[in-house]
Amino acid sequence: MNVARQHPHSFTSSTPFRIGPTSILLSFRQWKSLAARKRTCVKFPPTPEQSPIHQRARLSSGTAAMRGEPVVSVLMTAYNREKYIGDSIESVLDQRFTDFELLIVDDGSTDGTVDIARDYERKDDRIKVSVNERNLGDYANRNHAASLARAALFKYHDSDDLMYAHCLEAMVPPMIAEPRAAIGISLSKAFLGGPSPMLLTPHLSYQREFLGQGMFMGGPACGIFRRDQFLELGGFPLRGVLSDFVFWLSACARVNVLTLPGDLFWYRVHPGQEAQSAVAAEQYTFATAEEWKALQSPYCPLDDAERERAKRTVVAKFAKAVAADIRAGRFKFAATRYRNSGLSPADIAKYLRRPRRGLFPGTPLGEDGEFIIPGQRDGV
Repeated sequence: MNVARQHPHSFTSSTPFRIGPTSILLSFRQWKSLAARKRTCVKFPPTPEQSPIHQRARLSSGTAAMRGEPVVSVLMTAYNREKYIGDSIESVLDQRFTDFELLIVDDGSTDGTVDIARDYERKDDRIKVSVNERNLGDYANRNHAASLARAALFKYHDSDDLMYAHCLEAMVPPMIAEPRAAIGISLSKAFLGGPSPMLLTPHLSYQREFLGQGMFMGGPACGIFRRDQFLELGGFPLRGVLSDFVFWLSACARVNVLTLPGDLFWYRVHPGQEAQSAVAAEQYTFATAEEWKALQSPYCPLDDAERERAKRTVVAKFAKAVAADIRAGRFKFAATRYRNSGLSPADIAKYLRRPRRGLFPGTPLGEDGEFIIPGQRDGV
């Protein structure tokens, strides 16, 4: 693979270039003469706003506007977040991509969350506030919010996080330009092994998760979804803090996924989060069982040899977590982790080997074996 590619507009010379006042002056005069002759033929690379991806986004925006719909719905579910929700809303209003609705769905807060949200609703007609009659819980409320979205695309944004100003701009246009993708995923760091956006089939997604550098570790806010396909997939299963992980395992075995640039929002960590609770810690111990079940499922897109390698990855991660529990003196928790793993002693004995993970599994390549460069795929 040729990794050193010459820029198409670079100058080359077959004669040595000697640095000195005369040669510099001559070079400048030659360049000036060339520019004068070729001025009408000079072509500059398109700006981001001129790129085909952004042009398609503008076209989609016009089409949605004709139907009276936004291009994307931002779904903010909230429960007792009066300390953070104002800043979270402001970060959405500061987006450079402005054709959105912000739907705030409160799950029966007992503090001032709803009052703050209503105040913003009065100031900006893109904001709509809905308050549940009863508390649904985190993921049931996310599913409810998805059913209220008016746009064909929606993105979750948690009421204690902050979007960077380019977040929607980096997520929405690529999804519009690639209609074969049902879901777009952005993680805290850039995807390795190739340039995003990359269109991943279910086979490539599972390769990346189990044989590559991982993919299913993001929360709901890492995704942008086509509403109809999300609802057809059944939304999030109600499995506590594991709901998003179980959803990725199931959905990515069935639909195409688009990788997107990383680090698009700030994920706030604080004691009030459900994910920081002791209950959540125990729920996470079922992750191994969910992975094992996914690899045994008839929907698993890996071939037989890849499944065997993937099982080594799962058992190695499990063993590493148990070892960490034991080193920290959490012997009962280590026993709980094993009990909830769904692994038998025979499974551990067979698959506890060094996993074979690489940088490039799950990376789509062109017919020439090279990376598919964003903006050069199918005219995008």
